[in-house]
Amino acid sequence: MDAAEFRKRGKEMVDYIADYLEKIDKRQVFPDVEPGYLRPLIPDCAPQDPESFEDVFKDIEKIIMPGVTHWHSPYFFAYFPAASSFPALLADMLCGGIGCVGFSWAASPACTELETVMLDWLGKMINLPEAFLAGKDGQGGGVIQGSASEATLISLLAARTKTIRWLQSEKPELTEADIMSRLVAYASDQAHSSVERAALIGAVKIKKVPSGDTFSVCGSALKKVLDEDKASGLIPFFFCATLGTTPCCSFDKLLELGPICNKENIWMHIDAAYAGSAFICPEFRHLLNGVEFADSFNFNPHKWLLVNFDCSHWQIPLGRRFRSLKLWFVLRMYGVTGLQEHVRKGSNELNKALLKSINEAKKIHLVPCHLREKFVLRFAICSRTVESTHIKFAWQHISQLATDLLKTWEQNHHQQ
Repeated sequence: MDAAEFRKRGKEMVDYIADYLEKIDKRQVFPDVEPGYLRPLIPDCAPQDPESFEDVFKDIEKIIMPGVTHWHSPYFFAYFPAASSFPALLADMLCGGIGCVGFSWAASPACTELETVMLDWLGKMINLPEAFLAGKDGQGGGVIQGSASEATLISLLAARTKTIRWLQSEKPELTEADIMSRLVAYASDQAHSSVERAALIGAVKIKKVPSGDTFSVCGSALKKVLDEDKASGLIPFFFCATLGTTPCCSFDKLLELGPICNKENIWMHIDAAYAGSAFICPEFRHLLNGVEFADSFNFNPHKWLLVNFDCSHWQIPLGRRFRSLKLWFVLRMYGVTGLQEHVRKGSNELNKALLKSINEAKKIHLVPCHLREKFVLRFAICSRTVESTHIKFAWQHISQLATDLLKTWEQNHHQQ
């Protein structure tokens, strides 16, 4: 494929992706296939001779799409949000085109420096303490990582190294093996399995701290476990606090946990992979209070902030792609206000437009109210003869109108 054909095929692929995303609601959200469906559909070996782009392209719909779970479908409510936007897709294309391997500043200065600045932008958007930022002369700063799993592992390994060095400086007779056998990491019983996996890779023990009635870990629960383990001769060195647990989006109590970790010289890592993007909205920022006690922090713009996977913080590989480009594109083309609106998904203007479309359709009737500054649609069960079928119909009708409205709003926003 030469440059001329690349131009032609590139346009075709952009059209295909745009059509796919615009009409994704027409596709069945979960594939109707069984494990192993794909192998019989393709040859056992790679072709000896080259095939045409047309042959490859037609197999997308024939072979690939029947087995795709459509994460960006409006009917997809599983797992967690997987962000995507046209600016991020374009930036990923540029990243692939430049194709640098940014393992050092000299390997690609722009790759290194843009990533540093974009992480500062993100840190400022969620009002992280100054110590977490690189700035011009700061000792903080972040890097883009593939996922929160890798970020947790990196933090645990850093904590392990720090603890071993500190203990050996205090007691030079201790060997690394002596210390390693006694190290213990901690996380909530609601924490993601990746925390346990990080401990396994890091060759340290891990214990689950019981959560309370709200599925959050409080300070007294952590202190109880720490006191028991220290009395047994173990060395607590790492605690992973979760802000937005995977099962129910619960929040560990940082303001109680942080001071304990600092007092006990325990590295506190914050995993905010799921909910962290919400902190760009001032009304949700209080959920991050206590971050000032943390040693490391991770959240995933590829969940809520319209940045395609992969984009998290802190990394293992030496080489890295030019992933900061998609942050640069998205942050510039949406702005903080646009991203806040995306997280909130319910501006007063949108709610007013939804009410207008509901009442103009005349299938159901609603009236609004104002809760402080919020324009809210009220749904009251009024008639004596209302049955569950009527409520289900009303909800389906509202949902469809809201989906259509959001689609139109997003299309208009992309065109601006």
